[in-house]
Amino acid sequence: MTAAAAISGVEGLALLAGGITMIVLGAGDGDVRSGVTGGLTLLVLALLPLTAARGLLARRNWSRGPAVITQLLALPVAYSLLQVNSVAVWAGILLGAAAVVGLVLLVHPATAQALGVRGPGRE
Repeated sequence: MTAAAAISGVEGLALLAGGITMIVLGAGDGDVRSGVTGGLTLLVLALLPLTAARGLLARRNWSRGPAVITQLLALPVAYSLLQVNSVAVWAGILLGAAAVVGLVLLVHPATAQALGVRGPGRE
């Protein structure tokens, strides 16, 4: 579960860094509106994986849902990065691998047990 929290946390920090970068670069390019809008969007999106990571570390049963959503959202982003012929391909590979590993860790029965999440049909 610590590894799943770490993956979510790193993804959240990457979104924070991307948001700050977009704001700074947007302000420097003269396209302040789109830079700030895109940057603020990434900053708000960073709250989901960061909150999920904190919840996973605290073993809160609600945290698995946001963490799974984060990993599912990361998969199409990783795929789109793989379609570009640039250094972004490596980012796509890393993001895709992190998302798949995160999903596997989050759906593992040991994680459900540690979080006190009951499976279907269990009372």
